[in-house]
Amino acid sequence: MIFAPFADEAVEAKFRSLPESLRSPMLRLRQMILDVAAGSPDIGPLTETLKWGEPAWLPERPGTGTTVRADALKGSATHYALYVHCQTSLIETFRRHYPAQFSYEGNRALIFAAGSEPLAEPLAHCIALALTYHRWARR
Repeated sequence: MIFAPFADEAVEAKFRSLPESLRSPMLRLRQMILDVAAGSPDIGPLTETLKWGEPAWLPERPGTGTTVRADALKGSATHYALYVHCQTSLIETFRRHYPAQFSYEGNRALIFAAGSEPLAEPLAHCIALALTYHRWARR
């Protein structure tokens, strides 16, 4: 898999600092986030930055969606997560669509194991829902 170049040096440094066991899965997750955004005219370009020390992506167009973040679970070299804003209904929505496909942490994260590739289509759908949240949640 070819990964997009980093737009932010701090984000690139964060990825370099990840345990080797998580670097590749996290890079694949990052690429999926970028690909979902690039493939959807409803999302548009993303800003890639660090929020709370974690890689984060937010649609540049205001009113489109909420920030998604990704990082290793604290103290783990085997698990990582895709985080969304905990005051949204996103995790509830993900659970409704995919009750058995993902492990969840409260109302804030999808949890993944480094040795097990998440299902691409459901994960891409969840990412798209987050990056378009403000468009569909208002209805």
